[in-house]
Amino acid sequence: MRKSLICSIAFLEDCDIVGDLTKAADSVKRHLPYLRRYARALTGDQPTGDSIAMEALKSYLQSPQAGQPAVKVHMFAAFHAVWQKAGKPTGDGETGLKARAQHHLAKLTPNSREALLLNSVEEFSVADVAEILGITLETAEVLLATAKQDLKNSVLGRVMIIEDEAIIALDLQTIVTSLGHSVTGVARTQTAAAKLAAERKPDLVLADIQLADDSSGIDAVRDILGSGIDCPVIFITAFPERLLTGERPEPAFLISKPYLEDQVQSAVSQAMFFASTETLTSN
Repeated sequence: MRKSLICSIAFLEDCDIVGDLTKAADSVKRHLPYLRRYARALTGDQPTGDSIAMEALKSYLQSPQAGQPAVKVHMFAAFHAVWQKAGKPTGDGETGLKARAQHHLAKLTPNSREALLLNSVEEFSVADVAEILGITLETAEVLLATAKQDLKNSVLGRVMIIEDEAIIALDLQTIVTSLGHSVTGVARTQTAAAKLAAERKPDLVLADIQLADDSSGIDAVRDILGSGIDCPVIFITAFPERLLTGERPEPAFLISKPYLEDQVQSAVSQAMFFASTETLTSN
């Protein structure tokens, strides 16, 4: 029997999906924004990530796992089956930014990047990571250890921080520099952020949403990107659901407050693979 998936995610509103969602609908709706976040982190953009997430959701809802316990694990496992089959794409075309991303990603141990994102950003247990990737627990542990070592050999660049709380800004600076990146500076307002970006062009921006003068980190980033600076952005917010609606372009990288150091490290390293400047270096 065909059923319509009715949820707040705009890009799914008109999709007819095969599967009984009686037990799983609420859980699917709750986890879907985070599956999409993960998909964007892997692919580097929203259209590619959403396309794969859509195929994965269809696959999941037609599988025997639909409606069974551990909905989130099964949804992410379905995503990985589609992701692998699609050849792990990072967007349309293989030129410019995406080509550089592929070049950097090719140097990593297979599945280490996925394992790190699943464990650190999406907060799956090691056992869940193993199930999602279809590997043994021991292999998952090795991949995570390898991924952490890969962080030390990651692409390096200049990071700009937009954050109005001094303690958080200092903490972010410490995390970023511990990875070998440099910090161009910290901006507390939208106006200051645009000025700093113009003076010291960043390779990556870490941005809070709510700034000191009630200005918006989103608007600050829009100003920066609109000025011709092309770089990845990581948003850090206590209200991620406000940016995960599917109703407008969404950030590829999004961290929830309160964050863990591992989450920031992982997101920064992932985002740096999509940095657009030629000044980046690899150890």
